This record gives sequence, structure tokens and C-alpha cells, in this order.
Amino acid sequence: MQAQEKRYYSPEEYLELEVASEYRHDYIDGEIIPVTGGTPNHNRIAGNLYAALNFALKGKTYDVFVADQRLWIPQKRIHTYPDVMVVSGELLFEVGRRDTITNPLMIAEVLSESTRSYDCDQKFSAYRTIPSFREYLLIDQYKVHLQHYAKADENKWIFSEYYDQSSIFSLASIHFDISIQDVYDKVTFEAKE
Repeated sequence: MQAQEKRYYSPEEYLELEVASEYRHDYIDGEIIPVTGGTPNHNRIAGNLYAALNFALKGKTYDVFVADQRLWIPQKRIHTYPDVMVVSGELLFEVGRRDTITNPLMIAEVLSESTRSYDCDQKFSAYRTIPSFREYLLIDQYKVHLQHYAKADENKWIFSEYYDQSSIFSLASIHFDISIQDVYDKVTFEAKE
């Protein structure tokens, strides 16, 4: 049996296919990868954070996006769809596009078993190449655990983590506070067998 050769796509080919597709796909340096559907817990967490941010930033110079807004990371040649993303000020777009943002301030990812390692390592490394990027949240959907990275200066990030639902979490670059309990509102954790 012959091994099939992996096909690599240009960013332009990916965008042409993606716009016509029923389903979302990430693009990672030539490879097109399907974005899997989320669990109810994943959607509740992303929705809770999005709703709280959207309400808190109403009337201010921020835009808040959830799940379907594409992001382009030019230095790493990645197109992706963060779970929650905040942009400060004017939206900047990929050259020649009006549907792909390039200037997030804050990104939150809800961790799934299949994406946990990628979100914590390679994706965070890629996000850090974006000049406007200042904060990263990783939220576990299987237990109460929120990891927060805030950029302190050019080569320094400050790490905090939360396990207690009664804790209050604050963003560093935006005037925004939320209780961990509100992030996990209506989330039900299944007992491990």
C-alpha cells in the first residue's frame, strides 16, 4: 500500500475553501485541520465569559468575539478561531480581507482533551508573536481551573491560576472582573470512573 502524500495549501487556497465550507477549519502553515464541535460545558464556559465581557465593555472601545471570528497570525502562518477574543480600538484585518482579524488584545481558550497540549504550548507561542496580544486565559472544562497569563513587558509574562469558585478574576489590560463561579455557571462536572 502506498502512503498518501500530505497536501499543503497556501493561505489563499485555505481561505477560498474555508469561505465555502459548512464547517470551520484551522490553517497551520499549509495544513488544513477540522475544528471539532464543542461540548455543552465548553460552550457554557465560552458563552459565560463572552457575555460578561460583552456586557462590561458595552459602549467602550472594545469588540468581543466568540468562536466564529477568524484570526490570522502572519509570523506563524496560522488561521484559527479563538473561543473568546477581545480587540481594543479599531479592528485590523488581514490584507485584502474583511473577515479575518489580526489585532487581538486578549484571547481565551476553553481546554478540550484533544486540544489541551496545543492550546497551552504551540498556540500560546504563536499568539505571543502578535504585537497587540497582552493576555491569555486557559479555562479547563473538566474541573475548576483557570490559568491567566498577562504580559508585563517585552519578554516577561506573569502567570496566575485559580481553583476556587469563590475567587474573583481580573484582567490586567482591561477593567474587567468576574468571579470564577460566574465563568463556570451551569457547568456540570462528570465524576471520573
